[in-house]
This record gives sequence, C-alpha cells and structure tokens, in this order.
Amino acid sequence: MIDRISNDLKFYQEALALRQQRQEIISGNIANADTPNYKARDFNFTDALKQAMGETNTRRLPDVSLNLTSARHIPAAAHTREPVDLLYRQPVQPSLDGNTVDMDLERVQFADNTQRYQADLTIISSRIKGIMSAMQQ
Repeated sequence: MIDRISNDLKFYQEALALRQQRQEIISGNIANADTPNYKARDFNFTDALKQAMGETNTRRLPDVSLNLTSARHIPAAAHTREPVDLLYRQPVQPSLDGNTVDMDLERVQFADNTQRYQADLTIISSRIKGIMSAMQQ
C-alpha cells in the first residue's frame, strides 16, 4: 500500500525537488547581479523532470555507502540525484563588466518558480487529503 502511495506522489516529489534546486540557482543569479564576469545560470525544467522520472536514457552514478572499520562508526549512504544540465542564460543586453544577470528576468523567473512550487505543494496536499479520506471510509 505504501509503495502505491509513494509511486503516486513520486512525480510531485521530483517536481518539488527540482523547483527547489531551480530556486537556489535563480537566487544565486540575483545575489551575483553586481559580480563582474558572472554568468547567469538556469536549467530546462521540463527536460530535468523527464530525466528525473526516468524518461531519458541518461546514466547516473551508483549509490555509495561507507565501509565501516569499527562497530562504533555511524553507517551512512549517499544517493546521487540525476545530474541537471546547467545552462548559461543568453543576455538580452550585455553589460560592460561581463555580467549576464538581467534582474528583471531573474525576478520574473523567481516569482514564476515560487508560484509553481506553491501550486505543487497545494496539489500534493489535496492528494494526501484524498488518500486520507479514502482510508477513513
């Protein structure tokens, strides 16, 4: 039963993780708006989501776990995420210092990504409420 619920919510979980990652990238662009020669970065969300859902033929690194040499060591494992192809933004109006951050575009992208993140959270919340009401009946 839990596997079905997990599979049902996997799409939204991946979408939220990618939206969060994109928010960090856009925030980095905004933070470096005055940094000389900084190149604004972003990624294609649709392609990254397809890649995260396994709809492309890209390969990822295998998961790694630590070898324990003592019983008192804490076991740990690292799960690698699908790599996201960061792209450079093409500047609409180049600046003299080589910086390609367009603050108007970054603000719009930041607000759009925030709205979509909130929409994904609302959808997940309604799905969970629907599952809970079905389990209560």
